[in-house]
Amino acid sequence: MERPMSTPLIRRRLRVSGIVQGVGFRPFVYGLAVDTRLAGFVGNDTDGVFIEIESEAATLDAFVAALEASGPPAARIQRIDSEDIQPVGDTSFRIVASHYAETGTALVSPDLRTCDDCLRELHDPEDRRYRYPFINCTNCGPRFTITERTPYDRPNTTMQPFEMCYACSAEYREPTDRRFHAQPNACSECGPSVRAIPPAGDPIADARRRIAAGEVVAIKGLGGFHLACDAASDPAVALLRERKGRVEKPFAVMVSNLEIARSISLIDADEARLLTSRERPIVLLAKRANTAVSELVAPGNGYLGVMLPYTPLHDLLIEPGDVWVMTSGNLSEEPIVTTNIEAIVRLGVLADGYLVHDRDIHVPCDDSVVRILDGAEYPIRRSRGYAPFPVPLPFESPPILATGGELKATFCLAAGYDGFMSQHIGDMENLETLDAFTRAVDHFIDLFRIEPEVIATDLHPGYLSTKWAERQSLPVVKVQHHHAHIASVMAEHGVRDSVIGFSFDGTGYGTDGTIWGGEVLVAGYEGFERVGHLKATPLPGGDAAVKSPAKMALSYLHTAGIPWSADLPPVSALPETERAVLTTQLDRGINTVPTTSMGRLFDAVSAIAGVRQSVTYEAQAAIEFEALIDRSEGGAYTFAITERDGLLVIDPSPALRSLADDVVAGEAVGVIGARFHRGIANVIVETAERVRMRTGLTTVGLSGGVFQNVTLTHATRTALVERDFEVLLHRLVPPNDGGLALGQAVIAAARR
Repeated sequence: MERPMSTPLIRRRLRVSGIVQGVGFRPFVYGLAVDTRLAGFVGNDTDGVFIEIESEAATLDAFVAALEASGPPAARIQRIDSEDIQPVGDTSFRIVASHYAETGTALVSPDLRTCDDCLRELHDPEDRRYRYPFINCTNCGPRFTITERTPYDRPNTTMQPFEMCYACSAEYREPTDRRFHAQPNACSECGPSVRAIPPAGDPIADARRRIAAGEVVAIKGLGGFHLACDAASDPAVALLRERKGRVEKPFAVMVSNLEIARSISLIDADEARLLTSRERPIVLLAKRANTAVSELVAPGNGYLGVMLPYTPLHDLLIEPGDVWVMTSGNLSEEPIVTTNIEAIVRLGVLADGYLVHDRDIHVPCDDSVVRILDGAEYPIRRSRGYAPFPVPLPFESPPILATGGELKATFCLAAGYDGFMSQHIGDMENLETLDAFTRAVDHFIDLFRIEPEVIATDLHPGYLSTKWAERQSLPVVKVQHHHAHIASVMAEHGVRDSVIGFSFDGTGYGTDGTIWGGEVLVAGYEGFERVGHLKATPLPGGDAAVKSPAKMALSYLHTAGIPWSADLPPVSALPETERAVLTTQLDRGINTVPTTSMGRLFDAVSAIAGVRQSVTYEAQAAIEFEALIDRSEGGAYTFAITERDGLLVIDPSPALRSLADDVVAGEAVGVIGARFHRGIANVIVETAERVRMRTGLTTVGLSGGVFQNVTLTHATRTALVERDFEVLLHRLVPPNDGGLALGQAVIAAARR
């Protein structure tokens, strides 16, 4: 590499932060440096990627500009820091060994769907990796789920036991090869393999045979096991439901390609983009009528969770025309199974056969669930394909661990300007999930080398996550549930000033010791003021009422002074003796807890409308109520807003009277649903305008599980924008409790 003698040499040290390990970044830098005739080196360490380049100033500047403007498909550069140092006279460019240190935070790539190049090789009979279920390259394959520690090098992953053969090793060392420094690189000669239990000659053909015969197969995937069956078979789906104890909660399905997905669901351009994205989440899509998919897959639901294959094994299993249920491999309410032995022990009562492999899963990671709302992603569960990529924080944070809530548990490990959100852990209602939570926390602390100085947790004294936080030897900051919801959507958008927050969900422990859930807050990070709420109604029998929309309906009718007419479905659904007991409870306040929960109001209204009198999973009544809405109906029920002790109180009594009259008059459920949803949207806007008049605030944040209802959220956002409000919706973390930890983290950081 000769240069004119008169050209002054400059050496520049670069530090690149972001998703730059495990995505082919070093090979990309190598190729770029060779093309621009630079000398120096590139390597990984526990902070990311380090580079030293030597040449004339203009060439160095062009290299840095190209680095910022392009890169490997899966890379995400957050920052490039540079400094000029003394030239050393290098004459070539090389990749050097990784540096390990006890400190430093290197980002780890989420797992990546199989790239098109690997798929072509997978189906090419002339390729040496023809039909190899673990084909990968620097642009695709496992990352987070196999990473034990950083830097991201093969010895630090679960690929360490597999020594590369001569051919794979040659690819790994060749700078111009697509598998140059691809850490999971392997082939059938040296890499992981699949097998059937009980043994079968062709494990993949055996799994397909079992599915076709109506059996349930446990399939080891990327972040855990799936339980699979034929989604077109009523008996197969019913069998899986019976065995798993999942009575009606929707299953997701996997299909081979976008064309098949379109045959069972309605897909617009944004949904198609999301389905085929590198994250490959489950996408919630409007169902098509009269398809081959069994009604038992998602009963009473207007949407179907659909995903495309994201591993080579999936691509070999799912052939065109297939529609398979692919649900988490676990017993209901337990963490996903990840090891072969654990699968045989825990899934033995669920599966007829197993398709396993010998590449260990270090990090359990469920599929993500996302939908499109107003043309953009709206996450419902953030996990595989997204975790552990951090959410940028609006200000610098000390090292903080936020434990989230109880349902849809995730945690957040925050430091600097990064909030590392965990994968979906599950509902923290049993010791198995708590153990999984603890292991995941330990892994994050080790992986990102962040030792928390404080723990942020929910205010609820009964949550397992709160009790866990209190047992640790660190200061604990308790954060009110609905404040955390609003702070999470604020943090996503980098908002620093206070907002008007509507935090609507099923349950959250209030500062007064009652159950909140229909809250209007003026919120910043350091604190909040409760400026309004849904009118409180007794929760008869406490949490038991959550599974009985009929009881909630009678409680709301009682509070509103509406007679329990036998013409109303929830009245006729409960036996006379049960109604008598309920009357005594409500009249005397026996074994009741006041709640302002908007989620419980949705339950009650669905019962009054005749949709659901009891439920088998969270938010079932509201989901089925939304599915029946008549989109052509333009009417709206009216809610009252009163003022009590300086608080705005949203009173549903007028809406409930009109709704009950419509039910007795025989109005269609779809019309009733449309009027109720639009009435809620209208009262949110009216409340926001009253708070704006008091405070001058013009930004509204919408958060909480109720806003998973896209009909309500779209109508509310549209109406608020028409009234000149700026509206914050979740785009990075879910509006449900899966996003709670982010809000807890930024609140704790602000209080420090």
